[in-house]
Amino acid sequence: MEEIHNTNPEDIKEFGLSTFAVNNRMTAYVLTFIIFVAGLSAYISMPSEAFPEIVTPEIYVGTPYPGNSPLDIEKLITRPIEKEINGVTNVDELNSTSVQGYSTIQVKFDFSVPPSEALRKVKDKVDVAKSDPDFPTDLPADPNVFELNFNELVPIRNINLSGPFTIDQLNDYAEYLEDEIEGLSEISKVEIRGVDDKEVAVNLDMQRMEALNLSFNDVAGAIANENVSISGGDLLVDGYRRNVRVVGEFSDVEEIENIIVKYENADVVYLRNIAEITYGEVEKESFARERGEPVVMLDIMKRSGENLIIVSEKIDQLVEEAKQNYFPEELSITVTNDQSDQTKTQLNDLENSIILGVLLVVVVLMFFLGLRNALFVGIAIPLSMLMSFFILNAMGVTLNTMVLFALVLALGMLVDNGIVVVENIYRLMDEGYDAITAAKKGAGEVALAIIASTATTLAAFIPLAFWPGIFGEFMKYLPITLIIVLGSSLFVALVINPALTSKLMKIEEKGMNPKKWLRRAIVGLLGGVLLGYVLHSFAPMTFLRAVGNLMIVAALSILFYMYFVVPMTERFQKKFLPRLEARYERLLRYALRGRNAYGFFFGTVGLLIFSFILIGNFPPKTLFFPENQPQQAIVYAEMPIGTDIMETNALALKIEQEVFRVVDNYTYPKEVDGQTINFNYMVESVIAQVGEGTSDPNQGPSMAQTPNKAKVTVAFRPFAERLDEAGQPVTSSSVLQKIREAISDYPGVNIAVDKNSDGPPSGPPINIEVSGEDYGQLLDEAENLRRFVKSRGIVGIEELQIDVQSGKPEMPIEIDRVKARTLGISTAQIGDALRTALFGKEVSRFKEGEDDFPINLRFSDNYRHNIDDLLNQRITFRDPATGRIKQVPISAVATAKLSSTYSAVKRKDLDRVVTLYSNVEEGANPTETVEKIKKALESYDMPRGVNYKFTGQQEEQAEQMAFLSSALLAAVFLIFLILVAQFNSASTPFIILTTVVLSLIGVLLGLVIFRMEFVIMMTMIGIISLAGIVVNNAIVLIDYAKQLLSRRKVALGIAQDQLLPREELYSMIVEAGKTRLRPVLLTAITTVLGLIPLATGMNINFITLITETDPQVYFGGDNVIFWGPMSWTVIFGLSFATFLTLVIVPVMFYLIERGKRRFSKGKSVETLAVEPAE
Repeated sequence: MEEIHNTNPEDIKEFGLSTFAVNNRMTAYVLTFIIFVAGLSAYISMPSEAFPEIVTPEIYVGTPYPGNSPLDIEKLITRPIEKEINGVTNVDELNSTSVQGYSTIQVKFDFSVPPSEALRKVKDKVDVAKSDPDFPTDLPADPNVFELNFNELVPIRNINLSGPFTIDQLNDYAEYLEDEIEGLSEISKVEIRGVDDKEVAVNLDMQRMEALNLSFNDVAGAIANENVSISGGDLLVDGYRRNVRVVGEFSDVEEIENIIVKYENADVVYLRNIAEITYGEVEKESFARERGEPVVMLDIMKRSGENLIIVSEKIDQLVEEAKQNYFPEELSITVTNDQSDQTKTQLNDLENSIILGVLLVVVVLMFFLGLRNALFVGIAIPLSMLMSFFILNAMGVTLNTMVLFALVLALGMLVDNGIVVVENIYRLMDEGYDAITAAKKGAGEVALAIIASTATTLAAFIPLAFWPGIFGEFMKYLPITLIIVLGSSLFVALVINPALTSKLMKIEEKGMNPKKWLRRAIVGLLGGVLLGYVLHSFAPMTFLRAVGNLMIVAALSILFYMYFVVPMTERFQKKFLPRLEARYERLLRYALRGRNAYGFFFGTVGLLIFSFILIGNFPPKTLFFPENQPQQAIVYAEMPIGTDIMETNALALKIEQEVFRVVDNYTYPKEVDGQTINFNYMVESVIAQVGEGTSDPNQGPSMAQTPNKAKVTVAFRPFAERLDEAGQPVTSSSVLQKIREAISDYPGVNIAVDKNSDGPPSGPPINIEVSGEDYGQLLDEAENLRRFVKSRGIVGIEELQIDVQSGKPEMPIEIDRVKARTLGISTAQIGDALRTALFGKEVSRFKEGEDDFPINLRFSDNYRHNIDDLLNQRITFRDPATGRIKQVPISAVATAKLSSTYSAVKRKDLDRVVTLYSNVEEGANPTETVEKIKKALESYDMPRGVNYKFTGQQEEQAEQMAFLSSALLAAVFLIFLILVAQFNSASTPFIILTTVVLSLIGVLLGLVIFRMEFVIMMTMIGIISLAGIVVNNAIVLIDYAKQLLSRRKVALGIAQDQLLPREELYSMIVEAGKTRLRPVLLTAITTVLGLIPLATGMNINFITLITETDPQVYFGGDNVIFWGPMSWTVIFGLSFATFLTLVIVPVMFYLIERGKRRFSKGKSVETLAVEPAE
């Protein structure tokens, strides 16, 4: 039997913390002030980011070994290191890519492993691999083991330098900025693009070397032995210790030319006699252009956890100082791809959504509670948020969209506890209690109830805090913030509200003196106009305009409150609410009468079944993550491996022209600084890069050279500015699609048009991994698979590509080992000679100022680019048997063949893999497209030894859906446990949790009726959030109904374990519903209104409204795309759940109580006097 508590006011127990706050009001006031100051300070100092900083236990091992093919890199570098790392515990995934001259190994650990520990484990295993005698010893650098941080992979902005200057001059200016910017503690690194490094090239004449019996080692030794500075120690001279130093470092190129390489029989051979020495740029490795014009570009990366907006302001200041004090006026400096602008826009929009939501909530509170009580309740919003900022900042959390949306979601819920406490205190004061006693007993009476109610809400979010993997790291800030802010609201309701109401609450508010307040409003208006407009015209100051506008807003608010809110509130409370209550009472009585209760309940269940059938027949578009409107359109172009960078650059120029033809259609004449220009309302910049810096950052870091790759980045204007000449909005996705169509026809070139990705990386929507051992077979089968899918004509696939190319040109050299050893040379000597002749060899460093550059030894171009000359070169060495110089042509023991190899060798968990991948076309459903491919592949005959599986976004989607489903079940279970503990009953939790299930009706019908997308990540989080919100109102209603039943039993002299007559039960349930109608409506309306600005994308800039009288109102933006699905899920579900709470919950409660009568013989009282017991 359920335990029922008597709630007679005389027996009300106080709550210790609330009583302490009331008894020590000054302490509570000071605490409120501290919360305000500390929270505001934390908010100002919190680092700002668009998305949370993700610290992953993901370690990379990068090993350069120039001149080696992908197969050699795999054999010599990748496999030995992989073999050791594979023995490390808690490794989730081991991936590697071996390309020409470079090995990259990616080690993904379980998130339970701290990144520092993961880094140490991998470093230890790499050291073990290096110690193996078979591991190469001639690496140019040791394997680089480093931790991945996504925030440090992508530049926060590009700074582009151009003008009537040489590349060397532009590079000097860029290096000045590089040094200044890298001096900021917030910056991790700055990379210069569009300028290649310098070198001293020693281009040897092969025939002269051979004629003089000189080897590469002879020349290398001569250079290295001359370019030294050696300290000989200290010498005491004239009482001073002087350091004796031999200074031999080269100061200019002429000194290098005059090195004596050989001196024999009075014949002197200078380096200039056998080589041409040049000092300048290395072979071109990168190009950079802005709007088709060459630029020197700086890519700027910040450290993780630093404030993006503040560091951007510091960079702006450094650039401005450089312009004024160092750079010439002719130097053009432009900033592109500035991530801080997007971050500012997203954060400002969310902050403005919070402000708008607060205003809407407070207005609703005023209508229901009146001004004074509304302010008591409304104070919970800013105090709870400020308290949360202080706690989050102490935890090291950044201010990002996840945190701010959690605050938007919590807006309506923050006032729930305050409403209950303030209303209860007001009720007791109305019954005659003094303010202090009412505050103590009013808070004490509901303390346990609102603690339990808050606990049920938090229980819905607690499972989300244990979200595993990289998505968990990304999304966990939502539940963490909600738990903190709702906990803060509970503290405010039980501590701050009782302290304030005990002093300031009045039963009867003094009426406003209309004349007095009208005078104040007029004075405010006149003062605002005087300050903000009259004085501002003489001394333009933003401060004067802001103060003036604030005075005007305050004056208008007074007039609005006096002449609109007050009369509307009176009308609402005295006319509308009583009518609403009367109609609701009639509806509830009808629902509970006779068999109607069964009809309402089973009708609702039927509606749930109908909703599932409806969504099955009219399924919404299913997405894994919200499809954002692009901030950037990025064209990735990849030519066949081995393509010269000049040819890649020519392709990039063609692509740029196609892009210009598209983006130049979005212009109209506009006057700027007195001149009429063709203003592009969609695009801010077009940046092209060739060679370095062109790899997709979502594929992880890579130091491999990419002369065959190009990238063109189109940066769009902020969402609010994308308006054509007629003021009509234009979507950036439509521009991206037109760019995609314009550059689709380039045979032999892999081209992908992508957009910037928001949120954690999840791989392409279409990703098929083909695995096996024979790499040639894998590539052939991948190509067959690609052709098969393409032949099926599946709509939605952009361009199915293979991540490895098989046509990389190669020239293997085959050596006759027996003959070579007979002639006295080894394979290593042959390989070293060919490598030095062709690729070159660094033999020393040439210093110039603070910089130093390599001195590279190689054959001159006319020899090193000719295979016959390379093979005819003679290996010169001293025969150990005779002591005489001996020369052996390489062609005597080696032959060259023409063949092709792979662009890369990729491995996953020690198996070789080839991946087919593609984006989906604009508007296509990724899930449906993949399902069509899977169905088509059912008839594909895969050979033995080769397997395929769908990974990437589809794999992530399945994993996240599984977690979210289990999180929903865990949330329901936790809520059930709390409800059982609260009500000491199994039936009551059943009623409340049934409303959670039935609330899905609103969600499903909303998705179908309004044709909204089902975004797995956001919609599922919305459903979980809905579970926590829906139970609160049901708890309020059932708890009060039980109180009324208990009191009625006391009044009738019935034992608490007996059942009331049916008519009494009927009356008490109706009375409970009628009494709790207002708080149920209030909490539902405040929650919905708090989400409306974000759900609709309504943006009002309150800062510019005050400072510039320009609200900059617009609808849409990135936030509504990202958070809209979750907001609408809660709105649809909660709107329908309000009906459930007010009608179906009483019906279910009534049916269960009636059912108890049939199983409780002897405990039912049918005939009783209804007069109160003596």
